[in-house]
Amino acid sequence: MCGVYASNLTIRGVNGRPRIDAAGRNAMGKAIWVIVGNNVLIANVEMYGAKVPDRNGAALRLEGAGFTLLNSFLHDNENGILSGANAASDIVIEGTEFGRNGYGTGQTHNLYIGTVRSLMFRRNFSHDAHVGHNLKSRAQTNYILYNRFSSLRPGETGSTAAGQPSYEIDLPNAGTSYVIGNVIQQPAANQNGAMLAYGEEGASNAGHDLYVVNNTFLNDDPARGVFVMVGSGVTKPVLLQNNIFSGIGTLSTQASTVARTNYRSVAPGFVNRATYDLRPTPSPLVVNAGTDPGVSATGFVLKPVAQYKHVAFWIGRPVNSELDIGAYEANSLAP
Repeated sequence: MCGVYASNLTIRGVNGRPRIDAAGRNAMGKAIWVIVGNNVLIANVEMYGAKVPDRNGAALRLEGAGFTLLNSFLHDNENGILSGANAASDIVIEGTEFGRNGYGTGQTHNLYIGTVRSLMFRRNFSHDAHVGHNLKSRAQTNYILYNRFSSLRPGETGSTAAGQPSYEIDLPNAGTSYVIGNVIQQPAANQNGAMLAYGEEGASNAGHDLYVVNNTFLNDDPARGVFVMVGSGVTKPVLLQNNIFSGIGTLSTQASTVARTNYRSVAPGFVNRATYDLRPTPSPLVVNAGTDPGVSATGFVLKPVAQYKHVAFWIGRPVNSELDIGAYEANSLAP
């Protein structure tokens, strides 16, 4: 347990992935590692067991500006990552698994990112948050690309115990946000029927544009569901394009939402839903039924170029003349 004060530092596990068991201990009453320096990169570590007296302990507490986490596994902490507010900070998280983090109050999460300049969250696996969210970010700009958000179903086993998350993705203060190419599953046992929440705590970030493109949403709750919940302070129409929405539920709570070439079904056809092989089976309603989403207002290309591959990896998305709807092309390699 320690504070990391140096800047421009790389910490990398070698000869296998080191396992760091905090066993309830902490540094500075905050975390296993408290990152105070700027531009720190951490790669290939496993961290678990963080607890502090105020029940808000984290594997990694971010206090500096600029941070990158690669190819790691953070699980069974009171928080996986807990970031403070820093308008000069850009956070990058790639190839990492987060599981069963959270104290159980709903105020602790797999990840909590404070008001930073940007979050790049790409090809990660965030699952089974313990009552909190699988991802919560207050960043001004969010890139949430080619990830899997899910929780164990009854009878399944995984790398952690099962959790009951609240939101799969929570962007409570809005912000320019790109949610592209993700698998977003809500388990039957959950703490909140909404899967993606945007601006529900007040749209205080400058950007109010949300782009939800080529994702596969799976709602396993047979009684309720909201795929995209939008706060009343968000006046710019949300874009939902080329998504599969599986299960029951309200598509969007925002009346002005722009919904283009999506596919809704209680039970869409997948190669093997139980194993998350979510490539679509042949159907003219899905295969080659997508449309080119173009670019965002700031010029970001919205067309997906990759697909999530388990665990916490990705593969290129085949380039066809027409897009399939959802997170996977039908003619792609197995995920």
